[in-house]
Amino acid sequence: MSEVGEEERTARAALTRIAEPGDEAVGRWLRQTTPVHLVQALRGERDMPPGVSKEKVKSLRLRAARTDANRSATDLATVAALGGRFICPGDDEWPQQLNDLGDGTPVGLWVRGSANLRMWALRSVAVVGARACTEYGAHLAATLGAGLADRGWTVVSGAAYGVDGAAHRGALAAEGASVAVLASGVDYAYPRGHTELIRRLAEQGLVVAELPPGDHPTRSRFILRNRVIAALTRGTVVVEAELRSGSLVTARRATELGRFTMGMPGPVTSGLSAGVHQLLRGEAIVVTDAAEVIELVGSIGDLAPTRRGPVVARDLLDPVASRVLEAIPARGGADSRWLARDSGTAEEVAQGKLLELQSLGFVQRCGAVWELARGSTAAAGSRRGGT
Repeated sequence: MSEVGEEERTARAALTRIAEPGDEAVGRWLRQTTPVHLVQALRGERDMPPGVSKEKVKSLRLRAARTDANRSATDLATVAALGGRFICPGDDEWPQQLNDLGDGTPVGLWVRGSANLRMWALRSVAVVGARACTEYGAHLAATLGAGLADRGWTVVSGAAYGVDGAAHRGALAAEGASVAVLASGVDYAYPRGHTELIRRLAEQGLVVAELPPGDHPTRSRFILRNRVIAALTRGTVVVEAELRSGSLVTARRATELGRFTMGMPGPVTSGLSAGVHQLLRGEAIVVTDAAEVIELVGSIGDLAPTRRGPVVARDLLDPVASRVLEAIPARGGADSRWLARDSGTAEEVAQGKLLELQSLGFVQRCGAVWELARGSTAAAGSRRGGT
């Protein structure tokens, strides 16, 4: 079992207070030195690694001055009291796909919930979209969340109003796995109206954040949070999104990371579907339900069912019988010789097929001529099928 040492864990916890999520300067430094040495340098206890401006170092040192070892210990104790933990790169629970973010890889993740994040993330799909979604969008998101959960996939989203909340609720209603990635601390419910939902996610699923306990969300933190959603999952589905939407940021980041990007189309007159349609004109793939999503992100053999229109009686006829039936005029009738010629078959073959069609209720005989059986559902279907 591989686990990060407590000294490194405490240092990484401190870095989540010192630096903003996704700070690539911190990521570059961590390739040159250890988290412990970096925190000591930011506190002025040793020289800083090279490669960053004095202004950047100054701003980080101002924050480091307010973050001592006691504060980090308090943060770790706070998340432990919530039934959570702080996981780091190198821990068994760390999802390796997050390392695809390069220098923007989180220095660690605060997690609430008993499930193993790495295991859940192996079969996970992000479902994102508009906060002010329509009833159509909420229905699609909830149905998709439930469908993915029913098939053993984890639904990942941001716990926001609209599509995010609907997707989480769909997964929870199906008693499935769902992960909320927050732009705040794991103990800071945002939006406030989703306090109960986030509590349920912490009990039945997982709540994850880069920010330490108590930290609040900001506009930039929402955007940075989206990269974690994109990297954590096998693919991202956008349900509804305007042309300027954070959901599109998540989708495009997923594409950059080599993940699947999918969209659920809506009315072309809806501004809330305009962003999705723009994605579908480019890098995204159309999906309409959970089966189609899993066909893309799942293993070989996870195929969505083939969709066909309703089967009518005429579909069950063999090709020769179909040609003979097509040859019969819509009005009036024709003899077997004429029908044989018009259908391109021998007269005796045509005669046999006509008798077969008669027994099936498609045609009737009137003296020497054959005509469509009037009022027959089968006959009506034959003509509709030819249009």
